[in-house]
Amino acid sequence: MYRFGYYDQICATVQMAACPLLGPSQLGYEPTCYARNIEVRSALVFQMATLIIDVIALFMTIIMIVHVRSKYTAVGRKEMVMVFYLYFLLVILDFLTISSIIPISSVVYPYFVAGYLGLTSALCWCLMLNGIVGFQWTEDGTAASLWTFRLSSLGIFGLMYFISIGTFKEIGSLSKEHPIGLFIMYFIFNPFCLLVYVVLQVVVVVHTLDEYWPLGNISFALVFFVIGQVLQIFLSDKICEGIKHYVDGVFFGTICTLLAVMMVYKYWDSITKEDLEFSVDGKGNTWEVKELLNEDDEFAPYAGQAANTVGYAGVSFANTNSQYGGQGYAQPQPQQMHPQYQQQQQQMHPQFQQPAYAPY
Repeated sequence: MYRFGYYDQICATVQMAACPLLGPSQLGYEPTCYARNIEVRSALVFQMATLIIDVIALFMTIIMIVHVRSKYTAVGRKEMVMVFYLYFLLVILDFLTISSIIPISSVVYPYFVAGYLGLTSALCWCLMLNGIVGFQWTEDGTAASLWTFRLSSLGIFGLMYFISIGTFKEIGSLSKEHPIGLFIMYFIFNPFCLLVYVVLQVVVVVHTLDEYWPLGNISFALVFFVIGQVLQIFLSDKICEGIKHYVDGVFFGTICTLLAVMMVYKYWDSITKEDLEFSVDGKGNTWEVKELLNEDDEFAPYAGQAANTVGYAGVSFANTNSQYGGQGYAQPQPQQMHPQYQQQQQQMHPQFQQPAYAPY
């Protein structure tokens, strides 16, 4: 039976990074069943299957970051990419703490766990703020918007970090046996931020967009996250016993969290549009006339009459007559040339003084 503010039953069900640092004894809480470990160069590595998912999550996060950054004109691009940066750092710390690469007995282990918990809360907070971007409380991408995200997320990270370290070290009234502050931040504050984000996105889609397909993406993200937490927190020991210690609920929880993050990216990508003014057209040599010709210009009637590459006085070099020695000179068009340029052409090329050819 789970008790509010206590980790004893939770840590008996699932292996969490904070569990060895909590409890009345120095050994902390241990799960009743956990995934098998492997030995690598005389070092024990825990949760090997989960570590493989973490590596996949790192590569997928890099791909999502590149795609978000490439949408230069998308609304909330710089704000959303912060979420994936935080998730990237979170996966790295999860890789280091859950695998025992940083041993539990190490003096720096509590600080890494506190960083992991702090990034978790900062990620949820930053995602919630991204839900507010669609309401245009301030112009996205500006210094006011970006620094609001950065400073507030840093503040949430610092708050969770302080509560975690204070709990692990029993500073002040914070206790390892009854970590009420840590419990509230992790199991109440974080889900609340995620729920607010989902509700805000539903409001944005219903009142702003003409189609409701993006609701499917955000719904899948919510479903994946909930399934992952249920498998991890409530059913991890049963999964572990049923699969003979090969994997436990942490493995499935990590997969579902990755899928939820990917669906959040898919949702954001589906509701943002590129500004076609700044997009690159695939058609080559596409030009646009920016100014009209001046009607008073004496050369205006002769402009634009030559196709392809233009040489002297607008004469086309596309139709070269071999009868002029194969020198590649353009066939003169006296009836289309201004008299001044016709005289200049005859002075520069004497062989063209008496052009005689039949029109095509």
